[in-house]
Amino acid sequence: MNTLKMRHFASENAIYLVLIVLVLGITVYDPSFFSIQSLRDVLVQSSTRAIIALGVAFILITGGTDLSAGRIVGLSAVISASMLQKSDYPKPFFPDMPELWFIVPVILAITAGIAFGFINGVIVAKFNVPPFIATLGTMVAVLGVNSIYFDMEPNNSQPIGGLREDFTKSLGTGYIGSGDFTVPYIVLIALGVACIVWVIFNKTRLGKNMYAIGGNIQAARVSGINVARSLIIIYSIAGALYGMAGVLEAARTGGATNNYGNMYELDAIAACVVGGVSTTGGIGTVPGVMAGVLIFTIINYGLTFIGVSPYWQLIIKGAIIVAAVAFDMRKYAAKK
Repeated sequence: MNTLKMRHFASENAIYLVLIVLVLGITVYDPSFFSIQSLRDVLVQSSTRAIIALGVAFILITGGTDLSAGRIVGLSAVISASMLQKSDYPKPFFPDMPELWFIVPVILAITAGIAFGFINGVIVAKFNVPPFIATLGTMVAVLGVNSIYFDMEPNNSQPIGGLREDFTKSLGTGYIGSGDFTVPYIVLIALGVACIVWVIFNKTRLGKNMYAIGGNIQAARVSGINVARSLIIIYSIAGALYGMAGVLEAARTGGATNNYGNMYELDAIAACVVGGVSTTGGIGTVPGVMAGVLIFTIINYGLTFIGVSPYWQLIIKGAIIVAAVAFDMRKYAAKK
């Protein structure tokens, strides 16, 4: 009986056990990894990726997927950065634009994310286009829109830099506390977003509808759920999260190009799957998603920290993804 309980515990908490083992393994190899600075770096690097992954989780739980996430991140980063350069920057994106309160470009960038999320939702819900195809088309279109915007005169596709400190410090590089005991604002923002998403998942009608749609879309319709409206709202919320992540990424790095966000959607999908979000829909939790993001960040940061080749890191990440999906499909088959 104890063996069965241990197996059940290991099965239900596998993601957290993997995370602990990964940290302990790297720490044994190089004890300096287990430090406040390393923890802070991991959390900062995880913050924007976590917000993107939470947006993707909305879509995966409904039984869909979203390939446009990374490109929406890039568009939002470029929009916010282009309007928040220092007045004395030599080559401003908008030479004649007066200095705006930094919240205004942030809202515009997030609104752009919502707009494309809404478009995804309408295409999927109203035209019954499979989410893979719908978001693939949006991904290409968003890249085109971003590239046209980025290539406008007088910028001509030059990297956008010289961002104002009230923007970068408020959202990207600022922190509270002093000495070693500091907490970056971007980490607090990501935690706040995670808490809000947890409430939506677990305490709202939209969250219940989301799980019902992912579990059995026909049964959801029969039970009276307005599937089309729910999907449009869900895709719009995901777009808002991608937009927020783009803004934070621009603030964190102090600039933007039209290549920002490239392939971020694949990392987000992988983190969700590793974190227990089912590829068949209807299953997923916020803590699991956050743990999945941390695992991939630790792989990137921790293995680089101890000098492991980036090529081996890709092999390790790929093996983890395949193992997670295989485990998920095994559980799904067992339930059926």
